[in-house]
Amino acid sequence: MFELLTYTKEGFFGFITINRPKVMNALSNDLVEEFDKAFDLVEEDEELRALIITGAGEKAFMAGADIKELEARDFIQGRKQTRRRQEVFNRLAEMRIPVIAAVNGFALGAGLELAVACTLRVAAEEAKFGSPEVNLGIIPGDGATQRLPRLVGFGRAMELVLTGDFIDAAEAYRIGLVNKVVPQAELMETAQKLAGKIAKKAPLAIQFAKEAVNRSLEVGIYEGLAHESYLHALACATEDKKEGVQAFLEKRKPDFKGK
Repeated sequence: MFELLTYTKEGFFGFITINRPKVMNALSNDLVEEFDKAFDLVEEDEELRALIITGAGEKAFMAGADIKELEARDFIQGRKQTRRRQEVFNRLAEMRIPVIAAVNGFALGAGLELAVACTLRVAAEEAKFGSPEVNLGIIPGDGATQRLPRLVGFGRAMELVLTGDFIDAAEAYRIGLVNKVVPQAELMETAQKLAGKIAKKAPLAIQFAKEAVNRSLEVGIYEGLAHESYLHALACATEDKKEGVQAFLEKRKPDFKGK
C-alpha cells in the first residue's frame, strides 16, 4: 500500500515512519498522498489511543520539501501544492488521538511544519530545527507562519522564519518547540512512554481536551470558555466519567472503555 512510508500498529499505538532516507525523508507530492491514506487507517481504527511519527535513519525526521519538485513549482503549482499539504497536515492537527513527533534528526522546512502539526514533540539530542525557506527566495507554505507563533511566541517565530537559522534540540526545548530531549537511543522508547501515559486516560476525555486546547488558539477567550464548558458537559455524559469517579472513590485504577 505504501512505498514512501511505513505504517504499523502495536497494541493501542500506530507508527508512521517516513521512508525516504536517501533524500533525507524529503516531502514529495506522492508522500503527501501516502500520509493522507495512512491517516485514513488511523482515523478508522477506534482501538488506537496515540500515533507516533518518525523518520527512517538517524539523520533526518524530514529535511524539507523535495528540491526537484520545488524547482519546478510556479504560482499555480505553489498554490495548489501548499493548500493540499495544509489540508493533510490539518488532518494531523485535528486528529482525535494525540500525535507525537519523534524527531530523530533534521526537521527543516516542511519537516518543521509536520512536527508542529503534531500534538507533542520528542527530540533526539542531535535533532536540528529550522525554517530556511527564505534562503531559497520563498516563504513557508505548509503551516509554519501560523503554527509556529502559536507554539513558541511571535518574536521567536518571526526570528526563525526571517533568518532561516537552525536551532539545536536544547534551544528548541528552551523555547517550547519540543516537549522532551533525549539521547537518540532512547527516542522511540520515550515517545512510546509518553503515548502510553496518555493512553491510560479516558479516550473521550483526551479527545475533548485536545479539541478544547486547539480551539483556544483560534477564538476569543469567551468563545473558548463556552466551548470548554460544552466539551466538559459532554464528557460528564460518558460511561468513562462514571468509571473514573467510581475508581477514584474506590481507590483503584479506572478501566476506561472510550464510551
